[in-house]
Amino acid sequence: MGMVQRVFGLLRLLAVPCVLLFSQHAAHADLWAYVDERGVAHFAAEQADARYQLFFRGAAFDSAHPLSEGAPPPSGALPATGARLLAFFEISPDYQRVRHHLRAAARRHGVEYALLQALIAAESGFDAAAVSPRGAIGLMQLMPATASRFGVVADARRTVEQKLADPAVNVPVGTRYLRYLLDLFPGRMDLALAAYNAGEGAVQRAGRQIPPFKETRNYVRTVMGLYAQLQPPAPVLAHRAAPGRRQFPPGGDALPASPLPPVRVAQTLNLIATEANE
Repeated sequence: MGMVQRVFGLLRLLAVPCVLLFSQHAAHADLWAYVDERGVAHFAAEQADARYQLFFRGAAFDSAHPLSEGAPPPSGALPATGARLLAFFEISPDYQRVRHHLRAAARRHGVEYALLQALIAAESGFDAAAVSPRGAIGLMQLMPATASRFGVVADARRTVEQKLADPAVNVPVGTRYLRYLLDLFPGRMDLALAAYNAGEGAVQRAGRQIPPFKETRNYVRTVMGLYAQLQPPAPVLAHRAAPGRRQFPPGGDALPASPLPPVRVAQTLNLIATEANE
């Protein structure tokens, strides 16, 4: 498939708004996206500029009136919004080239595969050559100093920067850093993501809360919104939690289970959205 056809396919997926369903609790988690001329996708929690189109619209549900099992969704809701995002990944050649690195890193460091997908989609759109204005490099947008903390050193053949442009280095090191942050803020994926964006020091100085930076709050909302879309339906989660059962994805490799239930993801997104409007 040529670049024109790939970009058209990505744009077609991004052009149709969807309703984002988050269990039974109120949540507002709009996601916006656009595909640039190189076929790289960019996601955001708000319409950063005119290029962004609505990808998912976060719906609000009253927890006092939960939907019963088998009840039809609210008017305008599409039942398989996560499938649209999965289809987006499946037609992305950049994602196809590196997904084996994600699976290996997820298994080795005990980080959920869907979380890596969401974080990399938000960080680089799976563009391994991405370099930010601040000097963050590669798929997981790592700063050279951060990579050095986690064992990446220059040698006679490559500098640290050159190594970080290699997905085989970038993804394992970035996943190890993310694992460190998840352990530093146990049970608080939102704080781990905030630290990934702004640094763990900024989260500590904010009293172990998301720092009051618009960029960081939007980043957390974006990653968690994507992550929520990639969660299996509740019946599948219940089946995976059954005693004596192991989770095997289509590729046949056991991967870590979701660290947060969908309700917790919804509550966190709603809290972040509320704080952002204060």
